[in-house]
Amino acid sequence: MNVIETSDLGKRYGHTWALRECTLTVPAGYLTALVGPNGAGKTTLMNMCVGLAVPTAGTAGVLGGQPAGSPAALDGIAFVAQDAPVYPNLSAGDMVHLTRNLNRSFDRSYARARLAELGIPLKKKAAKLSGGQRAQLALTLALARRPQLLILDEPLAMLDPLARQDFMATVMTAMADDGVSVLLSSHALAELERVADYLILLSRGQLQVAGEVDDLLASHRVLTGPAAESDACAGHFRVIQARRAAAQAHLLVSTGGTDPDSGLVPPGWEAHPVSLEELVMAYLRAPGGAEPPDHSLTRYNEPREVAR
Repeated sequence: MNVIETSDLGKRYGHTWALRECTLTVPAGYLTALVGPNGAGKTTLMNMCVGLAVPTAGTAGVLGGQPAGSPAALDGIAFVAQDAPVYPNLSAGDMVHLTRNLNRSFDRSYARARLAELGIPLKKKAAKLSGGQRAQLALTLALARRPQLLILDEPLAMLDPLARQDFMATVMTAMADDGVSVLLSSHALAELERVADYLILLSRGQLQVAGEVDDLLASHRVLTGPAAESDACAGHFRVIQARRAAAQAHLLVSTGGTDPDSGLVPPGWEAHPVSLEELVMAYLRAPGGAEPPDHSLTRYNEPREVAR
C-alpha cells in the first residue's frame, strides 16, 4: 500500500505556484524525509495530503488511494503542524480531554500513560511546559489517535539536541510497535540521515528527486579528477553539482543506475560515495538541473582504482 500518491499535484496562491506538477508515491512502512528550503512547497504538500488545502491542479490520495481530506482518510492520519500547536491556557489533561472529544477514535489511556512516562503533569498548563514537553504533548495527542500515517511539519526546529533525540525516539518506537508510517519535514539533515528510509526533495515549488534513500545514495557519486578533463568526464553522467579549482574538479553526479565501476569513469578519476546531506545540498544548489547523460558513449576499460 502507498500512504501517499499524488499526480500532477499543484497549488497556486494568486499568480504564484507554491507547488506544481508533483507526482510521487510514498510506500507504507517508511520514515519519509521531506526536505527543501523555505518556500519550497513542503507545508503546501503536507496540507493537501491532510486535506487542509484544496489542490489547484492534479490529485492527492492517501492510505491506499483514499481522497485526501475524506472522512476515511482523516481517521487514519495524524498531523502535527509547526510549533507543536497546543492551547497555552489549557492543561495537558484538558488537551487530552479536548482531543478525545474532537476525534472519533482516541486512546485516552495511552495518552495519559505516555504523559506520565514523560513526566508531564496533567494539571500543568501548556504555556508552562518546556519546548520539548510541548512537542511531546502534541506528538502524544497525535499518536493516541492510532494513525496509520503520521505527518510532522518541522517538529524539531525549536528543540534542543536532547529534546530532538527524545522526540525522534518516540516516533521510531511508534513505527516499530504500531507500524506507523511517517512523513517528516525537517531541515536537520544530519539527524534525518540516521533515520530516513525515503526522501522527497522539493525546491522552487517542484519535485527534484524522490526515492528510497539507499537507492539514491547508490546511484550518485562524487567524482574527483583533473580539472582540465572535467568537461569530458561530465559528458558521461548527469552532473548535479560541479566544483572546479585550478588543478582538481569535484563533480557530484547521478549515474542513472549505472555502476560507476562498470567503465564510465575515465582514467585518472576516482568515484566516492555520497552522504544524504551532500546529495540534498547538491540538488538544492543546482541552478536548474542538467541534461541526462548519453550512456551509449564509449566506456573506459583501462585499469583504474575506484574508491567505493
